[in-house]
Amino acid sequence: MTLVRERRHQEPLTLSISPPHYHRTTASFIAGDPSPSSFSSSPESSSPVETLNDLEKLTVLGQGSGGTVYKTRHRRTKTLYALKVLRSNLNITTVEADILKRIESSFIVKCYAVFVNSYDLCFVMELMEKGSLHDALLAHHVFSEPVISTLANRILQGLRYLQERRIVHGDIKPSNLLINEKGEVKIADFGASRVVAGGSYGSNGTCAYMSPERVDPEKWGFGEVGFAGDVWSLGVVVLECFLGRYPLTKIGDKPDWAGLICAICCDEKVEIPASGSPEFRDFVEKCLEKDWRKRGTVEELLLHPFVKNRL
Repeated sequence: MTLVRERRHQEPLTLSISPPHYHRTTASFIAGDPSPSSFSSSPESSSPVETLNDLEKLTVLGQGSGGTVYKTRHRRTKTLYALKVLRSNLNITTVEADILKRIESSFIVKCYAVFVNSYDLCFVMELMEKGSLHDALLAHHVFSEPVISTLANRILQGLRYLQERRIVHGDIKPSNLLINEKGEVKIADFGASRVVAGGSYGSNGTCAYMSPERVDPEKWGFGEVGFAGDVWSLGVVVLECFLGRYPLTKIGDKPDWAGLICAICCDEKVEIPASGSPEFRDFVEKCLEKDWRKRGTVEELLLHPFVKNRL
């Protein structure tokens, strides 16, 4: 069995905002990508952030996966932004920057600019005022089916956009789904993502939300490039929102490595509560089909009665 480890959490980072040490790339330029749809050049999408010194740090929003996210305010315009700072091997983290430069969607958290130096990679991001879906679950515990339906529709819309650009997200989970002041959920954090170039899986991501074919590709086959893995992760998230807890282990069990591997890769189907509506149960069942060849696709699921016409 192929072992897949979660990315390690690192110590909080100290951000130096001295502008001479940073190089800036903006959302209006992508080297080697002439596609006019990659970024909008409209005034609404352009960023006034020319250097990191334009931003005043207000507070720490979160940290983990090798980085820290700050709430910041533009000194001149007073516009609020999130500033995500990563410190690691830039040969790896610049992959995330490259992917963010390719995308422009109302279902994905917007990146306005990227600053790099020898140590840090800094993303000026859209501020999602309500935090993450993980935070919302801690506060509300469970969600109603209409709320889950709308959430699932938005995530599927985002995944469809990414798939059209051959991008696998690779780490769909509650903490990577952010909520703005309108209550809209958007996909964030492309640290485990990749542009599909073949049947490779990659080991980055969070084990608890990985699909069977990512955890044990020898058993489930190598023919899938990763899109079905994002669908599986969505199914885990949807079921977690319904139950108010991680759904692939028993109540009270603390998920450990062996228990997660068994829950994800064993032959038994994932148990879906009978209290859910037939539409909900069928939707989750199609997402959490163990065999990726039989799993629902993003296009199929967008037409499913549980999520159709939900925005």
